[in-house]
Amino acid sequence: VPRYLDWLERWPTVDTLAAAATADVIRAWQGLGYNRRAVSLHRTAQEVARNGWPDDLTSLPGVGPYTAAALRCFALGQDVLPMDVNVERVQRRTGLTFGSASAQALMDLGATVCLARIPRCAVCPLDAECPSRGTRDEPARRQGPFVGSFRQRRATTLRLVAATSRALSDLDDEAVRSLERDGLVVVDRGFVTLPA
Repeated sequence: VPRYLDWLERWPTVDTLAAAATADVIRAWQGLGYNRRAVSLHRTAQEVARNGWPDDLTSLPGVGPYTAAALRCFALGQDVLPMDVNVERVQRRTGLTFGSASAQALMDLGATVCLARIPRCAVCPLDAECPSRGTRDEPARRQGPFVGSFRQRRATTLRLVAATSRALSDLDDEAVRSLERDGLVVVDRGFVTLPA
């Protein structure tokens, strides 16, 4: 929450975020998850600042069907239910259909009670109506551990470059190339920097 509040204080509007330097956006995002989301968010802000909100939100950088539905529901107040894995699981198990007013409750219920592998049916407010009581699912996919992963190599490399530009020869070349493809770093004349 403090990081979110800091972000909003620094860039309270689409226009202020759009005007920010990409490097500043990447630095502020450090430790908040997938760094390419910061670049997509910045590009989206620039697009919206230039052209306004499009009718089709999926035309914005990094915005797929789920994010578009979440924006329409939570930011724009439209009657759209964003379908993440938790919401889908609750609806599938209960056989019930919910509207957008239940979106946050369903996300929380699916994340804390109606768990895939070990559901906590005894504390579920929908327990009495649920035909799938006690049903266990295998998770849709399981991400490998972060420690020792390529994701960790990318994060370490980006942290180094965020602190100061570095010689490419001093960095993990594979991680640099991956970060470059995602628009997170720029390689020029043997040096790696954040985008301007």
